[in-house]
Amino acid sequence: MSKPLIGITTRNGRDADGHPLTALQHTYINAVMQAGGLPILIPSILAEEDFLNLYSLVAGILFTGGGDISLKYCDGAAHPRIGEVDEARDVTEIGLMRAAVRDGKPVLGICRGAQVMNVALGGTLYTHIYDQLKGALDHAYPGDLRRVLVHPVNVDEDSRSAAIFGETLLNVNSLHHQGLKNIAPGLRAAGVSPDGLVEVVEITDHPYAVSVQWHPEWLTDQVPMQRLFKSFVDASGQ
Repeated sequence: MSKPLIGITTRNGRDADGHPLTALQHTYINAVMQAGGLPILIPSILAEEDFLNLYSLVAGILFTGGGDISLKYCDGAAHPRIGEVDEARDVTEIGLMRAAVRDGKPVLGICRGAQVMNVALGGTLYTHIYDQLKGALDHAYPGDLRRVLVHPVNVDEDSRSAAIFGETLLNVNSLHHQGLKNIAPGLRAAGVSPDGLVEVVEITDHPYAVSVQWHPEWLTDQVPMQRLFKSFVDASGQ
């Protein structure tokens, strides 16, 4: 039985000598492989015709974490903490997300990927949560805390996401300073952090469209995170 081909979005950057590069942490690739998928990277420098050609080849798309979305594409307030904006990546990912939602192709969004899902469908963002959400946690925890569980997320028990995780109370890491504000039409808020920030969204009438605000690719020792990647790859293989 062939493995489903999973497209994974990437970031643009530069190497130590200043040369442009396409980059992705191995944790995303490993999480897809461990769940039974065959990963293929989608560069964020392609013309629309070309990234849509790649889109036609993959069975599902994983939207990864990274820098902030340009204010050109999200209805948010300017803030000095906005950084690592990459409009070529914005165009690529928003285009891919809209196509996948339209066509019913399985998608999993992680951190920035959750924000892309919300923005692509008409939602808005907190451009710096700590200054814009009353009583907010500092979701951008300092240091390399990718494997450290810093706060819980309560998942609605009657949501698809609860069935995927097999639990309604998750303990997660947190590596973001932006977040979902007004949830887009068609998206369901399925999980929240203690300060009320939406950290899980899903499209109920889509074959598989789920996004989370934390980084489950660093937590694949946890059964609920294993179930998340496995359910996504399985849906892509159907």
